[in-house]
Amino acid sequence: MLTLYAFGCVHAKVIGVTRDLRPLWMLEECGLPYQVRGLDHSAGELNSEAYRRLTPFAQIPVLEDDGFVLTETGAILLYLAEKSGRLIPSDLQGRAQVTRWCFAALNTVEPPLFQIAMIDLFSAGDPSEQARRPGLVKWADRALGGLEEWLSARPYLVGEDFTVADVLMTTVLREVRGSDVLARYPRVRAYQQRCEARPAWQRTLDAYEQRLGAPPGSTR
Repeated sequence: MLTLYAFGCVHAKVIGVTRDLRPLWMLEECGLPYQVRGLDHSAGELNSEAYRRLTPFAQIPVLEDDGFVLTETGAILLYLAEKSGRLIPSDLQGRAQVTRWCFAALNTVEPPLFQIAMIDLFSAGDPSEQARRPGLVKWADRALGGLEEWLSARPYLVGEDFTVADVLMTTVLREVRGSDVLARYPRVRAYQQRCEARPAWQRTLDAYEQRLGAPPGSTR
């Protein structure tokens, strides 16, 4: 059985946007049997010697598959797609397009969105951080504008089918769910809503809220 090391306790402000949601969703989509080992971030469990043997960066998530250990959300999700044969095409060029959009989600779209989210969550009263925010929004607009145009011709990133790339992109977009950053991008918003309507995502959030003690429905 697969084991996913995920958050068992984390700062309340980031509940609903933590990166363990990405492989949790993918596991639900793939139908692979798995168990979750929840770690208490606030108690320092990520810095234990045992956990650092799994990941030198002391980060969540980590996937363990019968002694095989993998870190980094993009790598974990692509591994699960290949292992299960789900949410990834069987041909080389199709897989390359999915991989392309996985990288785009993490390397092009996420960097400005993540920084905006951190300012909004933790630095609302810091003038220097607030001064940085408009520049970050402008940076985000470049990526979101391109994504808006791309989604005008297709329901999902690589066409008609939902893939692992959509799992990554949707969870990246969620990072700014408490702001108006996506307000000017109706196709992006519709795309996000379409992906989040999937039953596997709803099951993921139900279990996540229960594990973290969050009120039911609070992470929607």
